[in-house]
Amino acid sequence: MSRGNFFALFATRERAIKYLSVILIGVPIWYVIGILITFSPELGVAMGMTPPPNAGRAVMYTYIGLAVGDIASGWLSQMIGSRKRVVLLFIVMTTVCVGIYFSGVVRTPVEFYVLCVVTGFSIGYWAVFVTIGAEQFGTNIRATATTTVPNFVRGAVVLLTISFQSLRAPLGIQGSAILIGAVTLAVAFLSLRGLEETFGKDLDYVED
Repeated sequence: MSRGNFFALFATRERAIKYLSVILIGVPIWYVIGILITFSPELGVAMGMTPPPNAGRAVMYTYIGLAVGDIASGWLSQMIGSRKRVVLLFIVMTTVCVGIYFSGVVRTPVEFYVLCVVTGFSIGYWAVFVTIGAEQFGTNIRATATTTVPNFVRGAVVLLTISFQSLRAPLGIQGSAILIGAVTLAVAFLSLRGLEETFGKDLDYVED
């Protein structure tokens, strides 16, 4: 098999599922950023928040939390000797934060920005997620997988946003965001379950 062949990632059903699964475990990160944070002023109004949060500040506080979360997730992965368990923990935390987001308990911008920091921390598993993607494949297509997976995850924002906007009319802005979040998180849990644990894996091999 030639090196760097993108289509080699889909040469077998098993490999294609593995590649798509890696992408799907990263989508909740951009669901939070692309939907919950970007549209926070509109969602804040819908949830009765007075005054509604500022999107720019929400993004800033979310990325502060995300930076700390990335450091913490990488450190924790090394400490417990597992990539999957760390990603599972962070997706669970993300699910809890999304639940709090829509619960109605956050009523003021200050409370919302605190939630942004905490939620940002919960989606701070980007580095571990990319590492999982790299370690799933042999050396001849590892770099291709590592560089394309993050781009597909970022690109998923387009589909998330289109779906979000399309569902706003029948479900309302809050209902649309909740449905997309539920699907995104459920798919991430299922996708993670099907991936192998790669911590300590011998990476000196090639794909047939």
